[in-house]
Amino acid sequence: MEKIDFIPRQDNKFAEWLQTVVAYLNAHATGWQIPACTVTELTALQSDFASKFETAEHPATRTSVAVLAKTEARKAAEAKIREVLKAYVTYNPAVTDEDRKSMGLPIHKTTRTPSPVATDAPDTDIDTSVIGRVTIHFYEKGSRHKKAKPTGQHGAEISWALLDTSLMRWDELIHSNIDTNSPFTLAFEHDMRSKTVYFALR
Repeated sequence: MEKIDFIPRQDNKFAEWLQTVVAYLNAHATGWQIPACTVTELTALQSDFASKFETAEHPATRTSVAVLAKTEARKAAEAKIREVLKAYVTYNPAVTDEDRKSMGLPIHKTTRTPSPVATDAPDTDIDTSVIGRVTIHFYEKGSRHKKAKPTGQHGAEISWALLDTSLMRWDELIHSNIDTNSPFTLAFEHDMRSKTVYFALR
């Protein structure tokens, strides 16, 4: 999944956002233990970008030199704000979710989202073309030509047993393996050829 950046891409949005964040950091610098020199540097970079952005956007002063200056000023301001947020906000217990919301920052989850529970058993294809081997190809139900596993699933559990009689109960499948990549292969000795292998996947 692509990671979404919390910093606005458009320069005008970035200018507004940066002004809000810097003002908020200035107001909370003491409580969040942000050094005065850091606040001063960040404020200067914010002001520098705001000035050069205005120059580059105004038709009367917009030149290639002005645009380049604005771009460089943004790079410097963006690098510094990332550094400050990481050092004094992201892991700071004094910063509340309400603070982050006010600064337009993402609110991180404190609990993990559980993986979705599979609702179907895998579909299978059986290959017995090699003597003494049973190869089980498994894939998401209804997706024979796709190799990807269902979202959130680690692999398939394969329970199996080699029996002389018909399978009567699931607990007779006494062997169990977890396979994360299809296919799964069972190998048997020559003297086992008269028996039947039963298996189930989930």
